Amino acid sequence: MNFLEPSPVLLAYLFVQKFVWLELIALLALLRVALARGPSRLAAALALLLSLAGIAIIFAPAFGAMAHPAYASAARLMTLGQGLWALLAPSVFLASSAFLPGMRARWIDFVHIALLWGLVGLWIATRMV
Repeated sequence: MNFLEPSPVLLAYLFVQKFVWLELIALLALLRVALARGPSRLAAALALLLSLAGIAIIFAPAFGAMAHPAYASAARLMTLGQGLWALLAPSVFLASSAFLPGMRARWIDFVHIALLWGLVGLWIATRMV
């Protein structure tokens, strides 16, 4: 690897950050919305809405929606903490749905925890390279 080539770990982290994480959280939140009841369903619905909003912001330039008045401020919000806060915000609501009444399908929480460990592991690995 020469000086100007990015690390494969960094490329993997950037790919997961942009094109995988929010989609997986949206899928898990959708499953929780479909299977849960009561307050757990509401927290999962909020996680679903946040992740779908993040996906819309990421893909807005591809659809020519950058002229929308809210796009500039939303795009700046997505970059807080090098983009990590935008990834973890829907994840917090999905995790909180596991502790609220009406929660079902515990396997969603195990998949979510495994995904979190993978994301944090990639983030730490990018700091070590």
